[in-house]
Amino acid sequence: MIDLHVHTAISDCSLSIRQVVSLAKEKGISHLAVTDHDTTQGLPEAVKAGHEIGVSIVPGIEISAYDYPREKRAHILGLYIEPGHPALDSLCRPLVQQRKQAASEMFRKVAAAGYDISWADVQKYEGGTGVYKQHIMHALLDKGYCESIYGPLYQKLFRRGNSTQPQGTAYIQLEYIDARAAIRAIQEAGGVAVLAHPGQLGNFDAIAEWAELGLGGIEVFHPSHREDDRHKSWQYAQKYHLAMTGGSDFHGFYGEKAVELGCRELGQECLAELLSRTQRKSAGSLS
Repeated sequence: MIDLHVHTAISDCSLSIRQVVSLAKEKGISHLAVTDHDTTQGLPEAVKAGHEIGVSIVPGIEISAYDYPREKRAHILGLYIEPGHPALDSLCRPLVQQRKQAASEMFRKVAAAGYDISWADVQKYEGGTGVYKQHIMHALLDKGYCESIYGPLYQKLFRRGNSTQPQGTAYIQLEYIDARAAIRAIQEAGGVAVLAHPGQLGNFDAIAEWAELGLGGIEVFHPSHREDDRHKSWQYAQKYHLAMTGGSDFHGFYGEKAVELGCRELGQECLAELLSRTQRKSAGSLS
């Protein structure tokens, strides 16, 4: 079994890198893509842990992007990327810094609203690239203000907002990375750009354009995808010759719903397809 979409405490998972890799081993997973948000910081440690524990690590990233022409969020996975590649680092570093500043401001808003938590209460859960909303919620959970990470209090504080509902009182909007720039950076870093959970974020309309830019895969199998999302993703994969991937999008305790590591629908042929695409690009760059 494989899993091509997993997070660690480097971004917004409750488990450390070693804990995630150890759990993958317990679940019988042979290949695990570590795809933390907007960073490759944890990949050297993940590869080392994988070697010691017996799990092959696929170096990855999940870029928090935005489809500006269509005004929609989009998540772009990079699989088999080169960890620490300058193209990814220079693209994602500003977003990571922006997220840190936003987290500090969100915390101040929460504290100003009368919730008795300290920055230290929140920071103890941060594992690498800064504080996320989930870490603030965990501190609030510890103090008895809520019974779960995602519930009425999360909605009150951190709801994104839409035409019918206002934003949460502590929500801060981030300026995400242009999806087209994310695809290009992943290619420069030697990886395959994969559109993550298009059904969840409604990104199907962009696939034709992004395939021309170099999008190489689409996440067909994801916990948020209904059967019609899977079928539609499969159809786009066939039409635009995209590799079909899948994963658990594992976040541990911080997941919006409980999921198990592993994607039973995919096998080794998926890895071979992804690797062949990296090889084709390499061959093309040498010609």
